[in-house]
Amino acid sequence: MIAKTVLAAVASLALFAGVSLAQEQAVKIGVLNDRSGIYADITGEGSVIAARMAVEDFTAKNPGFKVEVISSDHQNKPDIASNIARQWYDQEGVDAIFDLPASSTALAVAEVTREKNKVVIVSGGGTSDLTGKNCSPNTIHWTYDTWSLANGTASAMVNQGLKSWFFITADYAFGHALERDASELVKKAGGEVLGSTRYPYPGQDFSSYLLQAQSSGAQVIGLANAGGDFINSVKQASEFGIVQGGQNLAGLLVFITDIHALGLQAAQGLSLTESFYWDMNDKTRAFSDRYQKAGGPAKPTMVHAGVYSSVLHYLEAIKAAGTKEAKAVIGKLKEAPIQDELFGTITVRPDGLAAHDMYLFQVKKPEDSKGAWDYYNLVATIPADKAFRPLDQGGCELVK
Repeated sequence: MIAKTVLAAVASLALFAGVSLAQEQAVKIGVLNDRSGIYADITGEGSVIAARMAVEDFTAKNPGFKVEVISSDHQNKPDIASNIARQWYDQEGVDAIFDLPASSTALAVAEVTREKNKVVIVSGGGTSDLTGKNCSPNTIHWTYDTWSLANGTASAMVNQGLKSWFFITADYAFGHALERDASELVKKAGGEVLGSTRYPYPGQDFSSYLLQAQSSGAQVIGLANAGGDFINSVKQASEFGIVQGGQNLAGLLVFITDIHALGLQAAQGLSLTESFYWDMNDKTRAFSDRYQKAGGPAKPTMVHAGVYSSVLHYLEAIKAAGTKEAKAVIGKLKEAPIQDELFGTITVRPDGLAAHDMYLFQVKKPEDSKGAWDYYNLVATIPADKAFRPLDQGGCELVK
């Protein structure tokens, strides 16, 4: 009789444990980004496709997991992004949020995520403050940041003798951080900043700002903007004959979809820094082919690649931790270097920055392109330990 009672108790415990484990295996993630504005091509539906690809790859090897992906448009507004994040966490059971272009939205959602003790992994937003003064134990910055972009492009151009700079800057968190980081690196490399001008984000008419930059006489006009703003400012610079007049344009955040929109005739010779290019090797080409077959409207940007990579490794971390609890999952992501098919070796630092190699590219001349989307020449590989801001210089409270 006692033996039967013990067996019944063991069976009940096993059943309870099974239910708990099943609940732990149900994961819900949200892709929060720009679905209709100036960053829609860079992120948008492409990031949702990339997230679903990662889920498919993970669950194919781990059929016991049930992973749901939802998405929403934050319209590049931090208040909307915060409200969606709260609703997702409080009412819809979302465990982690991904992407978040527009640094102001990333910073806002990072605060909500910390409050709710969930996980946010940023691929689209760029400000290096995410792993600096605004770092959080619940935030990981995966794909690039403003410091790495400035380090790659600005430093390289100064070293080529282009020492005087003037910035045209989007007047919000991302633009401010990009101008700040680029200015510091220009000066560190021996250059000088002659001035800057800021425009209301998003912009339409850049003529007055371009004229200010032109009249400054700076060798380089640094464009501290992205997406549609970057494309429009380059087009209008061409109309003013700025490059023909001897000045250089520096795109401080450029995506392959921007180059496609501009065309090689307008974009040729532009220097830029990225963390991913579809034509780097067999693995990046295979991923890009799969992405387009899955519905991707163009070749994937580094943000799309970053969403795929971060979702996949987030799920692997849940499996390794045996729980969805934020501290445990992020602890697993920070525990050891990650081997990734698209980014190579990734090390998630104590400040939450995912460090990996970055690449300095130059846009090809039209006659050098061998076909559609063949746009970049690789100039230099910037190793991970040189590509990102030194760990002790960001001011992150998590760094001891």
